[in-house]
Amino acid sequence: MQTDTFIERHRPGWQAAWRALAPRMPAPALLAQLAGRYAEPHRHYHTLQHLDACLRHLDALRTLAHRPEEVALALWFHDAIYDIGAADNEARSADWARAELLAHGAADEVAQRIHALVMVTRHDQPPRTPDQQLLLDVDLAILSAPPALFDAYEQQVRQEYRAVPPATFRSNRRLILQGFVDRPRIYHTTAFHDTREAQARANLQRSIQALGQEPPGRSQGE
Repeated sequence: MQTDTFIERHRPGWQAAWRALAPRMPAPALLAQLAGRYAEPHRHYHTLQHLDACLRHLDALRTLAHRPEEVALALWFHDAIYDIGAADNEARSADWARAELLAHGAADEVAQRIHALVMVTRHDQPPRTPDQQLLLDVDLAILSAPPALFDAYEQQVRQEYRAVPPATFRSNRRLILQGFVDRPRIYHTTAFHDTREAQARANLQRSIQALGQEPPGRSQGE
């Protein structure tokens, strides 16, 4: 997706969220800077296309959000920092969101809630609020995509981690995907769980099985 096209499509929602949450609107440079982050060349899945999909899912399920503008801004920032292999991407993204909100006059509690929303996308702790549940489901919507689209997602993740040796990547990726399968629920909201849970589990199981198969002509010492 072209950066200019993305900005034109989502500028109204960006501005509406800021008007609802802060007394001062950020300069246009912040929107351009964020969009530029998602367009970085080392990204293959965590891109403008992913952010566009997240924002569209939120628009479709906006009535489920208690504070939809907070969820929207959290989505804007949730992958703002994406350094391959770094353990603090979410923390740095959350800190950036909070700093911008406070700098533009948002209340402390608003900035902190959005910080917490971004942090929950680490996917290592259960969500504590309905808005956190919705944000996580939106972020993981790709898991329940049609098989061809899900397979493309898996290939894009592999491209992002192409520096990792194949055997190591397959082992680590299987652990990550199995972690989702082992959860009682992948999706937290009823809207996602009732319509997407079965497809997500089928996709994950299929990918786990494929990752466990040694590619032709390769050895585990690759």
